[in-house]
Amino acid sequence: MRKLKNEELARLDVAAFKRAKKIPLSIILDDVRSLNNIGSVFRSADAFLVEKIYLCGITATPPHKDIHKTALGATESVAWEYVPNAVDIVSQLKLKGYTTMAVEQAEPAIQLNDFEPETNKKYALIFGNEVKGVSQEVVDAADGVLEIPQFGTKHSLNIAVSAGIVIWDFWAKWHR
Repeated sequence: MRKLKNEELARLDVAAFKRAKKIPLSIILDDVRSLNNIGSVFRSADAFLVEKIYLCGITATPPHKDIHKTALGATESVAWEYVPNAVDIVSQLKLKGYTTMAVEQAEPAIQLNDFEPETNKKYALIFGNEVKGVSQEVVDAADGVLEIPQFGTKHSLNIAVSAGIVIWDFWAKWHR
């Protein structure tokens, strides 16, 4: 085996990324406090051609050196917008025909492995605060809840890890 060099990976430049067809998925970050987590979500969104990220509440916005440290330039490629209140953007996206899903442990949640995105729909997935998760108010406003099955002793995953898992899962199911 030979490890590939960066120039062999045929990655898009920023201009080509902006022109590329995106998956019908946007991400809403509800009061995410860690700048490194925010940057990591940008990087995952770039990797899988996500339409847009909405940064809400206390979620910091680019440019910021700690976001940049983990985003590695993805804040330049992925479209984003700051919206003060997550409930407002959930409502706006629902009016535009998006299905909104909080990624949370709630009743009744759809287990991620059972979720099948419909090809004629657009989705917005909501990820929450590192300690409190997605606020109950935002869960109430969403169309549904997705839960990542977990089998160990911990009750949650890091938000950046959760986003990476769910975004990849959506991309993989969308491209079957």
